[in-house]
Parts: sequence; C-alpha cells; structure tokens
Amino acid sequence: MLRDRVLAEGIVAPDTMHDPARAARDDLLLVHTADYVDRFTERRLTPEEERRLGFPWSVALVERSYRAAGGTSDAARFALEHGMAMNLAGGTHHAFPDHGEGFCVFNDVAVAIRSLQRDKRIGRALIVDLDVHQGNGTHAVFAGDDSVFTFSMHGDRNYPFHKVAGTVDVDLHDRMGDDEYVGLLIAALPDIIARSRADLVIYLAGADPHENDRLGRLSLTFDGLARRDSFVLEQCREVGLPVVITIAGGYGKSIEDTVQVHVNTARIASRYS
Repeated sequence: MLRDRVLAEGIVAPDTMHDPARAARDDLLLVHTADYVDRFTERRLTPEEERRLGFPWSVALVERSYRAAGGTSDAARFALEHGMAMNLAGGTHHAFPDHGEGFCVFNDVAVAIRSLQRDKRIGRALIVDLDVHQGNGTHAVFAGDDSVFTFSMHGDRNYPFHKVAGTVDVDLHDRMGDDEYVGLLIAALPDIIARSRADLVIYLAGADPHENDRLGRLSLTFDGLARRDSFVLEQCREVGLPVVITIAGGYGKSIEDTVQVHVNTARIASRYS
C-alpha cells in the first residue's frame, strides 16, 4: 500500500523506485552470528525463538528479511551519492546479533552502517530513532563503539521493558502530544548532530507515535509527526548530512493511518532530495 501510494501520488518518479537485492550473507555477518543467520534461513529456530521473534517462519519471511536489510544498505549508498534516500521497509531495531525479537529478524540499520564502514565509505554514523519503542538491539550492537551515535526518543513504559542504554535516550510519558514531543526533539537534536560528528544519518521514522496506533501509547497527530519529520530533515540538511530513512514500526487501528504517516514522511523527504 505504501509503495503504491508513493508512486500514485507522484512523490517519486517510477524510475527512482528500486527493488532491493537480498543482503549478502557476508554483510549480515558483520552484525549477526553465523549460527543465527543460518538457523533462521534454514528453518532451524526453536519454537521459543520463533515466539520471541513474533513471526511464524516462512520462505516469504526469509526473502522479506534479506531484502529489507538489502534495501537499507542500498538506500545508504544512494544517500551518500544523492543526499537523501528512503527504504519503504526496514528499521528493524530489536534484532540482536544472535537473535531476533519484536518483529525484527535482521538489524538492517546496523548492517548498513557496518558494510559502509568496512568499505571505507563512512567513518561515523548517527542513528536518530523516533520509533516509539527503544531500539534495544541496535543499542546492543553498537555498545561501546564511539563511531556510532545512537539517539532514541521512546515510550518509557512501552516495549522493550528492559531497555539497553544508547548514547542519548529520551523517555516519553504515555499520551504525550505534539507540542511536548516536538519541543523535546527541538531541544535535543541540534546538539546531538554536532556531537555525533557523523558522515551519515539513519532516521527511523516510526509511525507508531501516532494517536491511533494500537501499540504506541502516545498521542501525536499527523501534523505532529510531519513536524517531527520536517525538523529532523531540516537539521540534517542544514549541516549537509546525507540521510537514510527507514519506516520502522506502525500498528494503526486502521492500517490506512499507518500508511498515511509513512506517505507523509516520504512526501516531506522528497522536498529535500
């Protein structure tokens, strides 16, 4: 639905919409253990691991997971060349090196950063994670690594209930609305961009802070989320930082609401491309 809307509304031209290749196994192994990658791929996860992941295993899930990770890596390379790119998937920030959880199989953001660092395309990266759930897997991957700055604004009482500390974490109370949320973002982000000394920003533009999200517990409107997106992209553009956008989470009571949030993000991003 998101892909169809982005094309139908002319947000991007058809020749700028790319189908991603599967992530290479060697790229996944920059972040994940070979044991986990191979057991997932070959349907050898235990029932407990599948429950923790939240998805039943299927051939389609394997293909989707490899391509979603490949999409963020592709988008990162496009962003370095053109300044802005968006993966209409990705942001699977609950995936740890040795397991998946919270509907996240592979940590696409971490894979993209590690592959670019390996190839000497970037030295440092900034992750701006505005999904309503803390990116515990991403924080675990980059713990103790000063080359990756992780910034997260997330529900204090929401999943995951055991948080993993990032570089900067901002806890949000339930039912927070537009003005308070955007005010916190405005207060934090400019300094974070300066401190990160990044060569690339990866922005997780989650739809789940929306007021009608089943799992979000916040009260942001479409307008508030648009203000959020605009501020992030303006701040990055102001200092000349390339940006990769991933969609991260969204669990609207109406799926059309979730799609609308993501379409709005894509439309805003197109103004900066």
